[in-house]
Amino acid sequence: MLKDIQSTGSKDTRSGFGDGIVEAARKNNNVVALTADLAGSLKLNQFMKEFPERFIQCGIAEANMIGVAAGLTIGGKVPFTTTFANFSTGRVYDQIRQSVAYSGKNVKICASHAGLTLGEDGATHQILEDIGLMKMLPGMTVIVPCDYAQTKAATIAIAEFEGPVYLRFGRPSWPIFTKESDFVIGKAQIFSEGTDVSIFACGHLVWNAIQAGAILQEKGISVEVINIHTIKPLDEAAVIASIRKTGCVVTAEEHNVIGGLGDAIAQCAAKHHPVPIEYVGTQDTFGESGTPAQLLKKYGLDVPDIVAAAEKAMARKKG
Repeated sequence: MLKDIQSTGSKDTRSGFGDGIVEAARKNNNVVALTADLAGSLKLNQFMKEFPERFIQCGIAEANMIGVAAGLTIGGKVPFTTTFANFSTGRVYDQIRQSVAYSGKNVKICASHAGLTLGEDGATHQILEDIGLMKMLPGMTVIVPCDYAQTKAATIAIAEFEGPVYLRFGRPSWPIFTKESDFVIGKAQIFSEGTDVSIFACGHLVWNAIQAGAILQEKGISVEVINIHTIKPLDEAAVIASIRKTGCVVTAEEHNVIGGLGDAIAQCAAKHHPVPIEYVGTQDTFGESGTPAQLLKKYGLDVPDIVAAAEKAMARKKG
């Protein structure tokens, strides 16, 4: 039962990245870290302490950071670029497209403070379109882990993965409910199996989806909750198997409903098994300043919103 999935504590996912890159660097001497004046925010203090010769402070020059990272791969290095998600994508899209994706460089673009849960910094920093931007780039792997443990595991995994990666994580303290050993790039994580409705979620909204699923189970609804931490390449086999059983879908993400996880699930369903789909995410809008909890509630990304979406999807299926 989903109600039996308990948090073992709370910690920000960016700390999972900070701890993960240190462990990755201990295993692989080619791992290097670059930052655009945000070493503290990206939790790189331990990395800098252990590997000062493998740390590059690029200053507030994100485009240059991407270029430097691309160049480092030619010498066999595995560069991790670090800054806020807004600056990691929107500010440097041209450089990522031309210098990283086009030539298939082994750069790991690590983006913190993504989505509405950045909170009080407001709309200018709360990028809600970055998953779409990055998954449209040919050859780019896109990963959105759900908690501290999974972010740490993903950081370690991408160091050994060949090819460009976009790793998206966040700022607030968030429940920890996974094990590092559960993470495999490109493999969906199934929290519960069901026959009435499928809920696919990523990032912070996986925890909300689990809570929503528990409420639905209490109502006698058989719900399947699946963590799609790897948006691209999508685990199409897991998606198709689930929707064939349940016949209706909810997607939940801290991102615009245009271009993100919901679009990826809808495209898969349209090709293989069309079903009613309801989307929980921001509705083609920018965010605003507020606490993470206030913003998730205002923009319809809270637990009750996922419950309502599931009931609507099931009603459409019956109709």
